[in-house]
Amino acid sequence: MTQDEKRQNAIGLLQKKAGILQRLPQRSDFTGDEVCFIKQKLGPWPRALEAAGLKEPPAVSAKEKSRLKRERCRREQKKIRKALKASETTEEGVF
Repeated sequence: MTQDEKRQNAIGLLQKKAGILQRLPQRSDFTGDEVCFIKQKLGPWPRALEAAGLKEPPAVSAKEKSRLKRERCRREQKKIRKALKASETTEEGVF
């Protein structure tokens, strides 16, 4: 069995279980071996559900979230440095 066939098999397992349960399948709905196989072929559980077309991918990717977080942090640090510099300037003028 090729890698693509194994991947399609894992997707089939998820889709079949979703059809039976009429909801998103959870790890607990499968045997340990099946969960291991699905995660091995499709990745973490949320990504596996996305690969099977059962769950919508997030609107903003994790990579983009990380980039936005770094930008916010840089802006905050810049504000802090600016405030510290302003307070040092005013303190020097007092003496």
